[in-house]
Formats: sequence, structure tokens, C-alpha cells
Amino acid sequence: MSGTALVLAVFLACAVEAVEALTIVLAAGVTRGWRSPLLGVGAALAALAVVVAVLGPAVGRIPIGAMQLVIGTLLLVFGLQWLRKAILRASGNKALHDEDKIYQEQVAAAANASRENRAFVTDWYGFTLAFKGVLLEGLEVAFIVVTFGSVQGQIGVATLGAAAAVVLVVAVGLLVRAPLAKVPENTMKFAVGVLLTAFGTFWGAEGAGAEWPGADAALLVLVPGILAVSLAYVALLRRAGVTARTENAGVAS
Repeated sequence: MSGTALVLAVFLACAVEAVEALTIVLAAGVTRGWRSPLLGVGAALAALAVVVAVLGPAVGRIPIGAMQLVIGTLLLVFGLQWLRKAILRASGNKALHDEDKIYQEQVAAAANASRENRAFVTDWYGFTLAFKGVLLEGLEVAFIVVTFGSVQGQIGVATLGAAAAVVLVVAVGLLVRAPLAKVPENTMKFAVGVLLTAFGTFWGAEGAGAEWPGADAALLVLVPGILAVSLAYVALLRRAGVTARTENAGVAS
């Protein structure tokens, strides 16, 4: 159960970040040519590989109890942030992520930027745009891969889930040469938020000395329980929004 949920959480989280990074890289490549942006992507992936290679073994040397407590707390905070934004978007209280709009903004900025040659890079703007986009989105994925993989002792499995998501998103994105605006991004973020919150609660409690009934099987209760509470918040916020709009309309009339 935990291994399957591990791969699913890493895959979904990486897919979300890969869609956002791909939007930036596509804007740079289509507008300014592909050579420099692809060099930026390669440099960012190399930096991320170093981060995972250094942090993975370092985290693995921490005593399991302390590691579960610290990583569980971090995942809980991280997951609740994802879940909060997903709930607000699903309830209509926060705008949905518009990849088409972001893509057009990036294209406009890239088209107006000057071209500068530095060392082996013929277009420094295209290089840095792709590098920063991939690095910033990838750092979140690297954090999830290292934390999940270390606590479960399955960094290889977590890395496999991340790699599968990147390959899938990049393949589809390059095939259509457009931002993946139709991807149900908020649904994926909702699912990732639920899984991160569940794992954070599970590992944090274990690290503090608690014993879950049924061990890993407790996740079968935690995950749907957190999902049910989250959906209840969505319904409540939607109802509150409708009530507020109705009251405002009454006052205006």
C-alpha cells in the first residue's frame, strides 16, 4: 500500500511541476530558438541530480525516528499548502491556474527581451529562463523524491515515479508544441495535497512514538478521511460564496 501511494504521490507531484516547467521552456524555445533553452534545461537537470545525490544519502543517515518526525512535519506543512490552494480553487475562491495565459505572457516577455551572448550560450535570456523554470519547479519534486524515498527506503522507486511523469509530460508537450492547458492540474494538486498530508500525519505521528493500528494499512483510513474533510471544506466554501453573492445582490437591488 505505502509503496503504491509513494509512486502515485511522486508521479502526480512531478507531473504538476513538469507541466509548469514545460510551459516556460516551450515559450522560450518557440520564441527564441531551442539551442539555448535546451542547454538551460540540461544545466537545471544536472543541478537537480546533484541535489538528490547529496541530500539522499545525507537524509538516509538520520535515525529513522527523528527522520520520520522531521520529514513528516515538513510534508504535512507542504501538503497542507497544496491542499489549501486546491480547495480554494475548487470552491471558486481562487482563480484556476491558466497555462495558456502564462504561456502567452512568457512568449511576450521572451519576444521583447534582448539577445546576449555569454561564453558557450548564444542567447543568455533563453538559457536563464529555461534554467530557472526547470530548477525552481524541480526543487519541489526533488524534495518529495528525497523525503518520501528516504523514509520508505525506496529512493529508486520514488525517482522512477518522478522520471515517468517527466517523460510523459515532456513527450506530450513536445508532440503538441503547446502548453498542456487541458491537464486537470487542480485535480492533481488536490490529490497530491491529500497524499502529502496523509503521509506527513502518518510519519510525524510515528516519529513522535505513536503506533498506528494496522501499521501501513492506517493510510487506507487517513487518505479517504483527509479527502472527505477537504471535499467538505470545498462544499462549505462554495455555499458561503453563493450566500455572499446573493446577499450582495440583494443589497445592490
